Amino acid sequence: MSSQTPPHKPRVAVVFGGRSSEHAISVVTAGAVLRAIDREKYDVLPIGITADGRWALTADDPERMAIADRKLPSVAELAGSDEGAVVLPVDPTNRELVYSEPGSVPKALGEVDVVFPVLHGPYGEDGTLQGLLELSGVPYVGCGVLASAVGQDKDYMKRVFTSFGLPVGPYEVIRPREWERSPEGARKKIVDFAAEHGWPLFVKPARAGSSMGITKVDDADGLDAAIEEARRHDPKVIVESLLRGREIECGVLEFEDGPRASVPAEIPPVTAHDFYDFEAKYIDSAAGLVPAPLTAEETVRVQELAVAAFEAVSCEGLVRADFFLQENGEFVINEINTLPGFTPISMYPRMWQESGVSYPELIDRLLQSALNRSTGLR
Repeated sequence: MSSQTPPHKPRVAVVFGGRSSEHAISVVTAGAVLRAIDREKYDVLPIGITADGRWALTADDPERMAIADRKLPSVAELAGSDEGAVVLPVDPTNRELVYSEPGSVPKALGEVDVVFPVLHGPYGEDGTLQGLLELSGVPYVGCGVLASAVGQDKDYMKRVFTSFGLPVGPYEVIRPREWERSPEGARKKIVDFAAEHGWPLFVKPARAGSSMGITKVDDADGLDAAIEEARRHDPKVIVESLLRGREIECGVLEFEDGPRASVPAEIPPVTAHDFYDFEAKYIDSAAGLVPAPLTAEETVRVQELAVAAFEAVSCEGLVRADFFLQENGEFVINEINTLPGFTPISMYPRMWQESGVSYPELIDRLLQSALNRSTGLR
């Protein structure tokens, strides 16, 4: 009697943490993914990137990756060593990871079939990691280099939306050299913008997420502090006018026949916070309404716009699109998130759960889509 070789289980490297200000939220997201991934179907290797950029082997322990008593987790707390590093060779013929420590012989960790990057913000969600994986020839979940970069930069994201005829709200951009050469000129530019569109304004880092570094500014006196706060996260600053209306979100997921939209969700007014900021999202667990209480026509319209945004930026895999439903009944797209959160309270998985795609099925669909997609130009 001949024995059969057991089928190969794809090996998934879940990469999380990173150098951005969203490090802790990435760790929380990774914990949720590790908890849900089907271990009967996939081998899993957790790899954390520390705040200073070191790739580290970490414990496969989702319980230690959660927010506990308002304390945020970190890769440094999960890493098995303070010095060891994981290296991915930039060689499309070799997907084998290597682990090395000072004074020790490097240890082969085996090949990786697919990477599930759950990094948020710069150095992970912005095309940089995606470029490394393209050079290495390793398939990965989510958008490619261009879509990731555009999706991270609110300035160029809005320019792409406008070029495709998608409705965006008024905004102004302060580039690094503008502020460094002439703070007075940059300040006047914003005051003139406010004179046209009104106060208050939202001053944001152009390339950050999770509501990091955002300040609501009611008059010119608060501008300098708001700009400096945004520049702590990103030297490029975007200023947006207040859009009065309901905050609506919609998930997009790539299926075999193309991208589809989930049921939309609504972020209700947050009474304990000035706006839907980091504390409201992750610490105080503000609850969204899923599905959003919209008319059938409004639901169809926002789903169409979400898919149109996905296609405009040439996205792959997944996107969460955020909108304002204005008092005149028109939708305005605020932004897309090419790697939305997968925390237990995150809106993206909740919207798909309500649409008939469970959390484990969502993870599996994303991994299968990545495994079936080639690296390189496509």
